[in-house]
Amino acid sequence: MAAPKVVLNSSGVLEVLSDPGVAAFLHEVAEGVAGAARAAAPHVTGEYHDSIDVVDVNTGRAVARVVATAPHAHLVEARTGNLAKAMSAAGGGR
Repeated sequence: MAAPKVVLNSSGVLEVLSDPGVAAFLHEVAEGVAGAARAAAPHVTGEYHDSIDVVDVNTGRAVARVVATAPHAHLVEARTGNLAKAMSAAGGGR
C-alpha cells in the first residue's frame, strides 16, 4: 500500500494561526502561566512579582508571551527558573 501524500496548505495554516480565536486561546493559556509564575514568585520587594505580565503580539501569526520586566528578572529566572516552572505547571508543554 502506498503511503498517503500530505500537501500543506500554507495559506490555510497562516489563516488559522492568525485567527482571533487562536489569539484568544493563546492569551488564556499565557494568563494561566503568568498566574502560576506570580504565585510562585519570590517576594523580597514584590517588584519581580508585579512585573510578570502577558504580552500579545502578532508577527503574522498569533503569539502570547509571558514576560517579567523587573530589572532583575533575569537574575530571578537564572536562580529559580520561575517562568519555566510556571509554564510546565500550567501545562505549557502540551
